[in-house]
Amino acid sequence: MLRRLHPEQPDSFEFTPANLEWARAQMTKYPEGRQQSAIIPVLWRAQEQEGWLTRPAIEYCADLLGMPYIRALEVATFYFMFQLQPVGSVANIQICGTTTCMICGAEDLIAVCREKIAPTPHTVSADGKFSWEEVECLGACTNAPMAQIGKDYYEDLTAQKLSDLIDAMAAGEVPAPGSQNGRFSSEPLGGPTALAGLQGTGDSLNASTRRAADLKETLKRIDGTEAPILTPWLKGREQV
Repeated sequence: MLRRLHPEQPDSFEFTPANLEWARAQMTKYPEGRQQSAIIPVLWRAQEQEGWLTRPAIEYCADLLGMPYIRALEVATFYFMFQLQPVGSVANIQICGTTTCMICGAEDLIAVCREKIAPTPHTVSADGKFSWEEVECLGACTNAPMAQIGKDYYEDLTAQKLSDLIDAMAAGEVPAPGSQNGRFSSEPLGGPTALAGLQGTGDSLNASTRRAADLKETLKRIDGTEAPILTPWLKGREQV
């Protein structure tokens, strides 16, 4: 796929003071003279700040790392994790369209995105909140079909569940990530047949989501703002 910069670009880009401090800290992870190795995390931070990766942002990051613009552009256009066009202010929904997800209903999920967001991928919805795209395998084949939204995986989706997720996010909610059909992780739908000691715990969250909630981790929205994870498991628990 040919990846080009968007024809409409802002005039300039500059890291916020906090993000500039963060980027300089990433540069210290590499030996002197090898700061260009930080290009991927620095570009990613620029994308998180702006929502997408603009030409001024790419050139700013190149200047920060002391590298030619073309080298930074090569990285930005090579990796599909970098969005080279405007995306929704709430979320860019990435639907996995590879074999397992396609067999299990990814086309139905894409149909929801076409109906609720925009008829074509890489197009921002009329309200400016959402965009979508089809991507290659995201590695959650056991829980197909699935989508990556922000930093999180939403698995075991149906067309109705994805539609409900979009409505909830549009209303300012942050639905709990992970399996959307009640599975603990990737065990059979009828329940685990191994490690059965996990049954009856009453904890519907998988371990990583539960740990994220303990640490007050958040869903990183596409515009860089943070919102707390909201899960049934947290209701009634004292927040420290």
